[in-house]
Amino acid sequence: MSGTSLDGIDLASLTFSFIDTWKFEIHQCETIPYPTSWLHKLKELTSLSLQELNQIDEDYTLYLSEAINQFIKKNQLSHIDAVCSHGHTALHQPQNGLTYQIGNLPKLASLINSKVVCDFRVEDVALGGQGAPLVPVGDKLLFSNHEFCLNLGGFANISTENDGERIAYDICPANIVLNHYVNRLGFDFDDGGRLASGGKINHRLLEALNSLPFYHKEFPKSLGLEWVQKEVFPLIDSFQLTTEDTLRTFVEHVSIQIANEINKKNHVSVLVTGGGVYNNFLMERLNNFSNNKIVIPDKKLIEFKEALVFGFLGVLKLRNEVNCLSSVTGASKNHSSGKIYCP
Repeated sequence: MSGTSLDGIDLASLTFSFIDTWKFEIHQCETIPYPTSWLHKLKELTSLSLQELNQIDEDYTLYLSEAINQFIKKNQLSHIDAVCSHGHTALHQPQNGLTYQIGNLPKLASLINSKVVCDFRVEDVALGGQGAPLVPVGDKLLFSNHEFCLNLGGFANISTENDGERIAYDICPANIVLNHYVNRLGFDFDDGGRLASGGKINHRLLEALNSLPFYHKEFPKSLGLEWVQKEVFPLIDSFQLTTEDTLRTFVEHVSIQIANEINKKNHVSVLVTGGGVYNNFLMERLNNFSNNKIVIPDKKLIEFKEALVFGFLGVLKLRNEVNCLSSVTGASKNHSSGKIYCP
């Protein structure tokens, strides 16, 4: 899979088993960084015409197949039941009945000579859902010992149980904004949050960010790059701050927004995964605001939990079992989402 933070393509070899409860094992796993040419293309997806997107979809499906074949060969994988692929989100406008993930074309199965399960979001949007987040069914079935499952990727999103139902939603942008501004200094990310820790909070910007209307909406709700480009970047840029002060202020904003959600329950376990876990300063600020136990798992789970769960979504689809929860996405019903292609 490939996420909004554009770290690269996450690939993982996984085993799932079910005896009373679901168990999993993450074997080989790897993130293949994007070359500069693809980074540029993926950052500009929202500004492209549908015709241009269709061509990039063709190109990206081929690129993705090469990455998958390389991973299979490198790790000498055999007896593969299926390749479960999220692709990369190009457009996400559920309010307009639209979500489009590139890399999910039927020819992927032939290019990798394996059964493919993919395109997990489209059906949910067609059923009136947000098409996101989809990871919570994995949280419910694989990580039920944690009250909250928090992912710190391009966006911070969370899932938990509420009155016997799983709920989940995007909280706020995270790495998609932090990486955008640190790129201006020639870095891919703020290593350990050191740059942010050296900046100063601009309280007027912090107040403006915390006042964005999205934060007053009830779940289900989700965010996309288009929203960040329209609402967040122009707001931050209007303050003309140094990069360090921008990062410091935004880290505080993210920490406050996450704490607002996890502090709705007290003295519980919060499993935190995603690249944002490595931002030590962000984690320090989150701990400062939190009333709960922040649990950071091993490196494989930190970096590949989303890949793990999308693999799991594919397994559930192959078994024709529910992998999209209406309580999470707002769809008209629970359903088994995704498309299955054979070579």
